[in-house]
Amino acid sequence: MAVFTPALHERLTEEPWSPAKAGDAVRAIVADADEQFDPETFWRPADPWDDWGGKATLPLTALSAGAAGAAFGLDVLRRRGVAEPRIDPARVAVAATRAWRRSPDTPERLEPPVSTHASLLMGETGPLLVTCLLAGPSGYADALHDRVVANETCETNELFSGAPGTMVAARALHDLTGDERWASSWRRAAEVLLARREDDGFWTYPPYGKAPGASHGLSTNTKILLAGGELLEPGVADRLRSESAAALAASAVVEEGLANWPIAIGDGLVGFDGVIRTQWCHGAAGVAEASAGFVDEALLLQAGELVWHAGPPSMEKGTGICHGTAGSGFALLKVHERTQDELWLERARRFAMHAAGQAERWRKRRGRGRATLWTGDVGAALLLSACLDVDAALPIVDYV
Repeated sequence: MAVFTPALHERLTEEPWSPAKAGDAVRAIVADADEQFDPETFWRPADPWDDWGGKATLPLTALSAGAAGAAFGLDVLRRRGVAEPRIDPARVAVAATRAWRRSPDTPERLEPPVSTHASLLMGETGPLLVTCLLAGPSGYADALHDRVVANETCETNELFSGAPGTMVAARALHDLTGDERWASSWRRAAEVLLARREDDGFWTYPPYGKAPGASHGLSTNTKILLAGGELLEPGVADRLRSESAAALAASAVVEEGLANWPIAIGDGLVGFDGVIRTQWCHGAAGVAEASAGFVDEALLLQAGELVWHAGPPSMEKGTGICHGTAGSGFALLKVHERTQDELWLERARRFAMHAAGQAERWRKRRGRGRATLWTGDVGAALLLSACLDVDAALPIVDYV
């Protein structure tokens, strides 16, 4: 029985970890983003995936593959001192919010999986959040709060479009402002989300079923709830940790010390397109990254071994977090954070060097990089920076 599809992965680079080369790679990504930026159109899509094969409305402004996400990532790199973009990320965020309001990237989807304009990764919530964080909440906090409240009962039950995503925004603004209205919204959304959690520990992601993975399932939902800290009712956190760990253990597919998970429990590892995913959005990388704080350590190590054994996702998957090399690298960083075993830091850094090489190949092949947070080179730059700082925090979800 196979637990991953070799054709979806590349042979890992032989390039050893070098802090100097990692810094150079980050600066090259930022320099390309500077060069390709247009104040009216931001960054035009460098890959058909980013604009959903031409179905999205340009310019792209959302958090996942648009200007808001790029602005957020560039600001993180600036604050960390690893690169200094010529463009002002705060101004880009404000411009992205205004552009989104004139022309949303994608229409609302009212049939399952429901995704409204309150979505964190695809809707207005993302640009508003980044604008509040980078330019200050004045003039934008009320609009963001309206979106967060509107999403409290979204039936999608996952990060990209559902309440878990807007709970990230609510927690961030509560930390930033101390305003109790953000805590109140977080608690209301958490109450609904916890009520929808089924006896087996899973949430249903309509219409696809019960997902264990990071983008649409149990692992990230649990992590976001646990990140609420004192906002959770007493005793809920301990129960969440133990029951979610048990659910992941029950749904894992383990072979010869390697663990993976299907897109939805009850299905086989082979997806609808005939391949097995081992990436952040679906599969072992995302489960390892999101559940590292609560899953059984032995199972976490088996998931990490699968990520390492499979190798970096291919160029077709890209450099980014969602389904590319950066997402797998962050998973390896999370295993290091949990175990404090330097082997996993070394492995994460090898993946980061591979992501740097992929980004360079992107620029040579297409004549431009891919200035996106979730799908492209900005995510890869953040992995390189995280490996320099030995900081496993995933962008947006773990820190803002």
